[in-house]
Amino acid sequence: MKFDITQANELMRSRRSIFPKDYVQGEKVDDSIVIQMLENANWAPTHKLTEPWRFVVFTGNGLEKLANFQAECYKEVTSKDGTFKEDRYNNLLTKPMQSSHIIAVGMKRDKEKRIKEIEEVGAVFCAIQNMYLTATAYGIGCYLSTGGVTYFEEAKSFFGWEKEDKLIGFLNLGIYRGDKKTGQRKPIEGKVNWVN
Repeated sequence: MKFDITQANELMRSRRSIFPKDYVQGEKVDDSIVIQMLENANWAPTHKLTEPWRFVVFTGNGLEKLANFQAECYKEVTSKDGTFKEDRYNNLLTKPMQSSHIIAVGMKRDKEKRIKEIEEVGAVFCAIQNMYLTATAYGIGCYLSTGGVTYFEEAKSFFGWEKEDKLIGFLNLGIYRGDKKTGQRKPIEGKVNWVN
């Protein structure tokens, strides 16, 4: 099977992070698009077919549940170590409602540990890229956030994950209007060495 390489190149080069503040409030991404994003994520490369990606999708009232959990988890953890910030707490409590859907992305560790953890994490990031590209193809705003409670061990159980698993981040989705920013990359020639 042959694909249109020009379209494939354009899709990859036009992918952008579009932040929740730029989403049209009150407009919802169709669940069928989210399902297609998840299906495409499931086709990411995976060593030994461990398929380590796990997703929890929040929408509707679920966004408020996520917001309340994140804010309280953040408060509990940071109050103990003296790093609590009221504005950060308030952001965690309100920002999730700017998105149509938020997908919590996790890495489920292979029970037999047949491959190194970094390979499992890499597979999950490939799955995220598949979702990003799908969102781009549908004209949907998409942004991966690794802030908030992403690196809090105390957060994992809320999503049904275990100690060995990783919370990778939160993929925010929404409808946006207007033009995307122009992409910027330094030339590939400065990042590659050819050995003949």
